[in-house]
Amino acid sequence: MTPIVRDAEEREYPALASLWFHAWREAHEPYVPAELTRIRTLASFEERLRMFGRELRLVGPIGAPLGLCVVKDDELNQLFTSPEARGTGAAQALIADAEARVAAAGHSMIWLDVVIENARAIRFYEKTGWRRKGEQIVGLDTLDQPFDLKVLIMEKSLM
Repeated sequence: MTPIVRDAEEREYPALASLWFHAWREAHEPYVPAELTRIRTLASFEERLRMFGRELRLVGPIGAPLGLCVVKDDELNQLFTSPEARGTGAAQALIADAEARVAAAGHSMIWLDVVIENARAIRFYEKTGWRRKGEQIVGLDTLDQPFDLKVLIMEKSLM
């Protein structure tokens, strides 16, 4: 059964922030500068979640999210799942929802950035039809000023 993607409820933000915080640490901490890890606190994740509004979608029961996804314009801005969600189709459901939202907004391509050293994530995206576009320095969102980091840009045609 394909997981159902839905909007977040206000009361779910603490659980979503915890999921995002732990999944981000697992996927990024070994590869990013210590300064970025230092500013990626649990409180910062919850505050950033609250800024996403309708851009944020999730899978999992109310109060026990298994994954989250954020779309900004034509970008898959965030995609994280809990270890319990792996192999359940949660990530694929979130990506399909993101692609549908980007296409509905009139875009023919969707893109994302991924930490260059995160081979596991890159393999996953490639298996779902994404292709490597190239490396680029991007300003990652923080609560203060953007944090510049060299990442791999990936994209997928929505045609």
